[in-house]
Amino acid sequence: MNLRFVLLIVIFALFGGYTFWLLFEVGYIAIWQAGFASPASLQILLDLVIACLIICSWMIGDAKARGLTIWPWILAVVTTGTIAILVYLIVREFNKKSRLQTA
Repeated sequence: MNLRFVLLIVIFALFGGYTFWLLFEVGYIAIWQAGFASPASLQILLDLVIACLIICSWMIGDAKARGLTIWPWILAVVTTGTIAILVYLIVREFNKKSRLQTA
């Protein structure tokens, strides 16, 4: 197991755990509503949307190079944000590791 894979798992576990707790506490809609609560929170929301769009453009090229279907991943990013990006990176690292072991 390489350090990148371990770090991705740890980040996913911590951020994913927090996200699921937050969903349980306030719900999915309330998270979006918080992004529109003030001009400052809207700026943060827009910043995250732009970052996700930039990462999705990278994911499209990466998936094409690897022969993967990208649309389920893009849909997941639209609905879950960086959770889907973290899962994509984990799957990518796992597949890379699996190919190296079979070679």
